[in-house]
Amino acid sequence: MLITRVLTALVLAPLMLACIYWLPETGFAAFIGAIVVLGAWEWANLAGFQRVTTRLGMAALTAAALGLLWWLQTRTALTWLQLTLWSLLWWLFALVMVVRYPASQNWIQHRWVRLLMALPVLLPLWLGLNVLKGQPNANLVLTWLMLLVWGADIGAFFAGKAFGNRKLAPSVSPGKTWAGVYGGMATSVVLSAAMALIFLPSLTPVQWLLLLVISALVVAISVLGDLFESLLKRYRGIKDSSGLLPGHGGILDRIDSLCAATPMFCVLLLAVIL
Repeated sequence: MLITRVLTALVLAPLMLACIYWLPETGFAAFIGAIVVLGAWEWANLAGFQRVTTRLGMAALTAAALGLLWWLQTRTALTWLQLTLWSLLWWLFALVMVVRYPASQNWIQHRWVRLLMALPVLLPLWLGLNVLKGQPNANLVLTWLMLLVWGADIGAFFAGKAFGNRKLAPSVSPGKTWAGVYGGMATSVVLSAAMALIFLPSLTPVQWLLLLVISALVVAISVLGDLFESLLKRYRGIKDSSGLLPGHGGILDRIDSLCAATPMFCVLLLAVIL
């Protein structure tokens, strides 16, 4: 299982980095859009809709919503900040759901409610990554975000295996531990520091502090993204969102952390820049 997981990651990570570095903004938007639409297809099943027509409808609705976001960004005065901040309010709500589970099951007992929850989870991922792609040093910034999320995942896996005794959210995901959270955060902070030493050697002490704070906060909310998908899978009674990615489950199982991390990363990073 671990070998399969590693081999799949060795394909996915270079593919993502290649798209970051080689695709123009429009091509990158289309690539991330395809990932989001596939995620919406899986989400329909996660919500309890197994009919192909319903799942196709959800994918089509998501694609239409992406088109609307693209139009809003290019044709109106609505800013990225207005479109992104509301998603952080959603993640605050998701945190309450995770903390209160299983009492919060009453909030998601209707599958249409669970289905529509895909929109505040998936759309800000597409929006945030495209916002970052349009920034100066976009490739470096996007690589930093990916390393934060990937590093947290890797660090959590091995730290949880080695030291995981105290459960993080046993009602939601019995396998996740506080040791995994600390290990993931430590790994990501070290990767951030390494990137700064290589690419930003002239950072001031204040800038170093901001970098480490941003890294820690982004990793913290990425854990929430993972837990929220775990909550829905537990309610639905399934282990993975699909079997598309050997050793990893489905698309949602790979992007759940990124869905939560991206809006927070955008807001924190651009708040510092502005």
